[in-house]
Amino acid sequence: MVDLRAYEKLHTIQMLKDVVRKWWNVELAFADARGYVIDHAEGRVVPPDNDFCRLALFSKEGFRRCNESVKVARDKLRGGTGKARRTIIHECHLGFDVVACPLVLEGDFAGFLFVGGSMHAPLAPVAKETLLRKIREIAPSTEPGGGSGTDLERAAARIPHLGETEIEHLCDLLELGATEIQDYHAEQKRREREVTSLSMELGERYRFENIVGNSRAMQNVFRLLEKIIESESTVLIHGESGTGKELIARAIHYNGPRQKRAFVVQNCSAFNDNLLESALFGHVKGSFTGAIKDKKGLFEIADAGTFFLDEVGDMSPALQVKLLRVLQEGTFTPVGGTEQRQVDVRVIAATHKDLTKLVERGEFREDLFYRINVIKVQVPPLRERMDDLPLLLEHFLRKHFRPRPGALRTRPPRLSTEAMSLMQTYPWPGNIRELENEIERCMVLGGEFEELPAELLSQRLADAARAQPARERAAPTGRGAYDKAASLKDAVEQLERDLIHQGLIRTHWNKSQLAKELGISRSNLIMKVERYGLDKKP
Repeated sequence: MVDLRAYEKLHTIQMLKDVVRKWWNVELAFADARGYVIDHAEGRVVPPDNDFCRLALFSKEGFRRCNESVKVARDKLRGGTGKARRTIIHECHLGFDVVACPLVLEGDFAGFLFVGGSMHAPLAPVAKETLLRKIREIAPSTEPGGGSGTDLERAAARIPHLGETEIEHLCDLLELGATEIQDYHAEQKRREREVTSLSMELGERYRFENIVGNSRAMQNVFRLLEKIIESESTVLIHGESGTGKELIARAIHYNGPRQKRAFVVQNCSAFNDNLLESALFGHVKGSFTGAIKDKKGLFEIADAGTFFLDEVGDMSPALQVKLLRVLQEGTFTPVGGTEQRQVDVRVIAATHKDLTKLVERGEFREDLFYRINVIKVQVPPLRERMDDLPLLLEHFLRKHFRPRPGALRTRPPRLSTEAMSLMQTYPWPGNIRELENEIERCMVLGGEFEELPAELLSQRLADAARAQPARERAAPTGRGAYDKAASLKDAVEQLERDLIHQGLIRTHWNKSQLAKELGISRSNLIMKVERYGLDKKP
């Protein structure tokens, strides 16, 4: 059975709840496939603005009858009406309307949205007497002197009334909500299938070594890698810290013609000039204090293989000259030596700095820049490939899962909905490295949890979520906030347009992130953005 509680938190559903509450004083609720009201199952009773419903729901017999009425609506929805309209209108045990719309997920009836507690026609005298009799049967305290404090005559005059046109509008809203839930569910299932299939495709198109991704940005990287792995050209990898530049370099080496040869790594910002020069080119005995014997440099060790020079933008001008010579002629001279040595090395350089600006400022040699920038691989930061977040989370949960001896659970835990939501809204300045560290931390603290709660996440994620600009409510602020004479369709579209526009501004037009926040598919969001003419930044 599908757990519908997660769908109550979708922004569209929250918006619809506010709309129906403030327009008609009724409450939007969920019921599952068995006809059980989700709120009731969790011990929450939220009656509409109708004193008769409140009295019924807070009495034992009335509560039972209310739930039986919901189950009858369930049976009618299961049976179908054969009409184009999905929504049905059922009369509850007190004579109020129950307007219900089914939720069909993956072809199965999973539950329904419903609104109750209103009447479609004014209360006639006979109907009023019948209602008063029924409520006194199930809530005896409403008898004169019973002490309920409820004026039934006044309560009868305050019963929410929805005419034929308003009922049609309500049906439109319920069907809109059901469609959004069904689209969101389909998108989530599609992503789950992708995660499952892609996690098993080691070495296939969407995975080089430990590089994981299926977003458009990463597909562009993979397509480029497929073209360059068989070449011998020098490659420059550009990207922010933590984006996986070394993984890209390893993928190029271990999928290329030099895969059986050495792969050597050196971070150019790790040493000062003298130590870096010795590390790269080696030295001869007696060339400086402490040089008690000859030592091979990393270029010589990498001969016939691949040399990955990380943070090449931090290399001093003097060393840039020597690196250029190795790249152009394949020769170098060890520190303190006089004889040139020949090597055949494929160089892959990486940096998080903008080398073009460094060249303009004279901080990086222009000829070296053109020599290492033969093929450039741009690695996107995590915030620009948030479509990959579920796949990356699955990968790191599996990677860091260590089943304890004798433990029954053999599969990695999953993240709670709240934890996922925080991760999807966090900007990840440390990129993939920060994400992996966060997952490893959660799994250490989570112990044997099957679901990792949001409380295990680092405080910086929660602080970042609180620091975001407060989302302006898209729902109306009062019963008179909307012109009821106007088309309901226009009003709902305006609500939706405002919500999407505010979200685009907040996420800097990151549609993938906004689609997750709104609980709709990215394709659905793109369609709405185009329809409302919001695709251009102001």
